[in-house]
Amino acid sequence: MIDGAQLIREPIERFLQPCGPVVDVRAPAEYAQGHIPGAHNLPLFSDEQRAAVGTTYKQEGRQAAVQLGLELVGPRLGELGGRLKALAKQSPGQPLRLHCWRGGMRSESVAWLARQLDLEVNLLVGGYKAFRRWVLNSFETPWPIHLLGGRTGCGKTDLLLALAGQGGAVIDLEGLAHHRGSSFGSLGMPPQPSSEHYENRIAMALHQLQGAGQIWLEAESAQVGRCRIPAGLWKQMQQAPLLEIRRPLAERVQQLVAVYGVQDQHALKEATERIARRLGPQRTATALEAIAQQQWGKAALQMLDYYDRCYDHELERHGQHGGHRLLGHHDLEGLSAETAAKQLINSGAIRAQGRSAA
Repeated sequence: MIDGAQLIREPIERFLQPCGPVVDVRAPAEYAQGHIPGAHNLPLFSDEQRAAVGTTYKQEGRQAAVQLGLELVGPRLGELGGRLKALAKQSPGQPLRLHCWRGGMRSESVAWLARQLDLEVNLLVGGYKAFRRWVLNSFETPWPIHLLGGRTGCGKTDLLLALAGQGGAVIDLEGLAHHRGSSFGSLGMPPQPSSEHYENRIAMALHQLQGAGQIWLEAESAQVGRCRIPAGLWKQMQQAPLLEIRRPLAERVQQLVAVYGVQDQHALKEATERIARRLGPQRTATALEAIAQQQWGKAALQMLDYYDRCYDHELERHGQHGGHRLLGHHDLEGLSAETAAKQLINSGAIRAQGRSAA
């Protein structure tokens, strides 16, 4: 019988309730591929050590693998214990919530160590594998998805963020992907997550908006940079009602200059060259010359000419708005994102959380 703090095993639905730090004890490469958003990585083994233990298990059996694991971890017990205590101090009175891949030996071992330090521990039943099942199942659940559409440069992302700040239920698909969705979308952004972790981030964002009458997303392509929108969610987006926003060309150019005019000139040139075949030789040459001369507005006009043609083509190919029920057009000329958000909420076009359904 082990003395120490209480050990509780929790199913995924309870484990995800916000009550203490989540500690992922898998190897760094596993964590980098995908993890529960907000989880701290406290690897029991390095990537190389994990591979060695796995090979030993296959070739020599469980007992030999356990012995090797003990030899590798033994010298680090003090370090691991110190990090567990530091994590516990972040949320006094709350349990550490531990998991590994399947809720097996790694998380059990770290839980044992935590209990020797009188730290309360909750283990995720089924580990990260159970979390991934929950993630994929969440995209098959019907959600009250609504889309915000409009031509490039209308400031859809800024408007979504302003709506969130005023009580709207919003998921920023581009923000979660660290990409703005075009050839230029990665400029000035952090590295993109894996598609697996992108799914994790979206699922948690949806989870936090349970009960909302409307959940607003930007109308996107199926892929945002290298991150693919989950199939179940994408299918729902294809049938979601759509609100189209409009701004005059001059404001759209101004928006693009504000976002991209501060980016690295060489990176802008490379992004333009990547779509040269679609831009055509004349627009490409004009855009590259404008970038070389730092004439950002002129360069933006070439891009908008191309992207507007793409937008019009998509509308024509799928019918005026595809399978979407059009909620209306809203002209935002001269309005800041915050003012536009307030007007859309006050008009009833977009419902803030907590307001009754129409």
